[in-house]
Amino acid sequence: MTDPLAASGIVVVDKPEGMTSHDVVARLRRIFGTRKVGHAGTLDPMATGVLVAGIERGTKLLAHLVAEDKVYETTIRLGAATTTDDAEGEVTATTDASGVTDEQIATAIEHLTGDIMQVPATVSAIKIDGKRAHELARAGEQVDIPARPVTVHSFEYTVRRGEHVDIDARVHCSSGTYIRALARDLGEHLQVGGHLIALRRLRVGPFSLDEASTLTDLEASPALSLSMDEALTRGWPVLDVTQDEYEALAMGKWLEPRGLKGVHAAQGPDGRVVALVKEQGKRLATTFVARPSTLS
Repeated sequence: MTDPLAASGIVVVDKPEGMTSHDVVARLRRIFGTRKVGHAGTLDPMATGVLVAGIERGTKLLAHLVAEDKVYETTIRLGAATTTDDAEGEVTATTDASGVTDEQIATAIEHLTGDIMQVPATVSAIKIDGKRAHELARAGEQVDIPARPVTVHSFEYTVRRGEHVDIDARVHCSSGTYIRALARDLGEHLQVGGHLIALRRLRVGPFSLDEASTLTDLEASPALSLSMDEALTRGWPVLDVTQDEYEALAMGKWLEPRGLKGVHAAQGPDGRVVALVKEQGKRLATTFVARPSTLS
């Protein structure tokens, strides 16, 4: 029997510099010949690396991937603050950073590691009263974004001193962490200003740069990085269900609890995943149905 989800899944793209995430989606729509393309986790135009895109029904899976942790490689330049907290913005202040010691940098980075409160970058995709923060900022409006809790799991770095004081870092962080904001805050802690001059995302949850394809590769040979089943079993622990249970979940029905913790991918006897499930009170309920009974 033909799988109705054969054309659905995930594409891990190595986004090039200079393109917006929306630009990448537009290219993928042409490459795969479908309007049903979306992405999880926006990358700024200057950033490169892992951009996870959903194709066909894979777009429905993206909302469940947004909460995944991420790993970045970045370079932070001390001594200048910019309007966008990165090299694309206008410089608002400069300070000689040559006198900043390694010990001061270590203390500042320690302060920005672990569970912290972070004010997102002003030029960001966060919505304020229904409008994107970057749209308000570019229109000259005052943008006041409240601080939010994020987690910087690790902040490994080396310092390069020459014409500039640059910090090359590898950051493992929770979803919602702005690396540009880390650069800004690091500069503020050191009282010299700081901004990003390079950013590359190495991993989003279980999806890494190792399996990413360039747009050029995809144009030459369009192919999913992972099928729906592969993406679901990669991202969540597997729960084997019977055929009767599979059919019940396909209709959105709930099952008896199993004592599970967290979200699981419910996999039928044929190896296909029917849904993501999670225990809620006295029932095992679906949080996302990959193969609804209405799908044909």
